[in-house]
Amino acid sequence: MVKGKRKREKSLRPSFREKKRYMLLNVRKGVDEAILRYIGEIGYGKVSPQWVKGKDKVLAINKEKVHEVKAALELKNIEVEKVSGTLKSLEK
Repeated sequence: MVKGKRKREKSLRPSFREKKRYMLLNVRKGVDEAILRYIGEIGYGKVSPQWVKGKDKVLAINKEKVHEVKAALELKNIEVEKVSGTLKSLEK
């Protein structure tokens, strides 16, 4: 390598992060158990549910598993009030 010249780094590939959807629920109690019971442990990992900080009843889940999670919650009589791609539109 010649002194003073740097080797160019390759540009990064597009991000492979998971796309999330946000669910507004009527209750928080029993949600994790309902998802585990209906989808199972492997499915629970694929759904990757996370409670949103600062929002009491908002659950962030993987975009591709929305219908499965809704079905699991309906079996436990937990109502999904709204599903959105952003937190801002969920509050409207």
